[in-house]
Amino acid sequence: MLSLVDLRRRIEAGTLTPEGAIRLSQEAILARDPVVRATVVTDPAPAVTDAGPLAGIAVGVKDIIDTAAMPTQMGSPIYEGWQPKTDAPIVMRLKALGAVVLAKTTTSPFASVDPTETTNPHDPGHTPGGSSAGSAAAVGAGMLPLALGTQTGGSVIRPASFCGCAAIKPSFRLLPTVGVKTFSWALDTLGLFGAGVGDVAHALALIAARPAIDLGGTPPGTPRVMVVTQDFAEAPAPEAKSALDRARQAAERAGALVRDFALPPEFAAAFESHGTIQDFEARQALAWEYAHHRDALSPRLGPQLDAAQGLDAAAYDDARRKAHRARRLLKTLFSDFDAILTYSAPGFAPRTLASTGDARFNRLWTLMGVPCVNVPVPGDGLPVGVQVIARFGGDGRALAVAAMIEGALER
Repeated sequence: MLSLVDLRRRIEAGTLTPEGAIRLSQEAILARDPVVRATVVTDPAPAVTDAGPLAGIAVGVKDIIDTAAMPTQMGSPIYEGWQPKTDAPIVMRLKALGAVVLAKTTTSPFASVDPTETTNPHDPGHTPGGSSAGSAAAVGAGMLPLALGTQTGGSVIRPASFCGCAAIKPSFRLLPTVGVKTFSWALDTLGLFGAGVGDVAHALALIAARPAIDLGGTPPGTPRVMVVTQDFAEAPAPEAKSALDRARQAAERAGALVRDFALPPEFAAAFESHGTIQDFEARQALAWEYAHHRDALSPRLGPQLDAAQGLDAAAYDDARRKAHRARRLLKTLFSDFDAILTYSAPGFAPRTLASTGDARFNRLWTLMGVPCVNVPVPGDGLPVGVQVIARFGGDGRALAVAAMIEGALER
């Protein structure tokens, strides 16, 4: 994979130019994208600057995020050829830092659950996950050092696990979602994909203008880590259990205090409420598309919105109350520990391109609004990752613990 931190180090040392770094991505896209099919469109003549802390860094932007120089087609024929007049603020921020928006990456229609044509970079017969399929696959294939995705259920962490790259879904609202097609305004969160934890930490610190997020490899002391298996989300596959066991052992070797922890019943109730909140809001967010283009909606999204028409405000309000109770309880629980370690996905990427996989180990944490980091776990076969979670606003802590586990796994 292309490491953002490594590319910037080489540029600063004078052994690589920003133009040369962008060229590496262009060459990798030419070589790998005919099979991986992660990009929708690329900029054939990108303007490369020498200025800025992300100069020379090629970025992929999920195709529900507005870009003025490239179409934003939402993964749907309804928006084929649609050209926004402006960049989304997140795109403007990347450009201000010197990055080059080189590609729009594939997305499930409107960031839903329908699969794209993208294949897993480690085996084209397996799904890359979704809905941020193209962003995860492009980074996992070594085509881009940085890519933007979004998560409403599990659309950043799960595909990162399937494609073998690091990723962060930051704290809710840390990054602006203006100019991003809405599915659920209470859940939608921008996220980042990179080769390793240090890459996404460095990128997030710069994008969010919060230097403390990038700890530069500083050890987080003796973190208290709770291993949570989310029993209410059904059992994972053996490879996911093995990955969690290895990550636990790595955390212990690195000096963390690790304990098992069973979530109180309020979290199972919140887990069940996620779908009601998501679909009640999606019904409104996609009201125009549903009213005027129902027949053009994708095979799974159409019926999902059909069913959502029957949701009422009372059910929505009850679901929000359950989520609020769980968030308050989680805030209290984090006074006793620093991070949660849990599954990123149920197992390896499924052997099918007809599904994006199951987000059941991600939905609760998206609903909680807390930072989540995928850490790839080395092993045989397809990639599988684990998830490190910290309190709301504790993005730097989540990344520091994740980096500690990543380093111990590599050793």
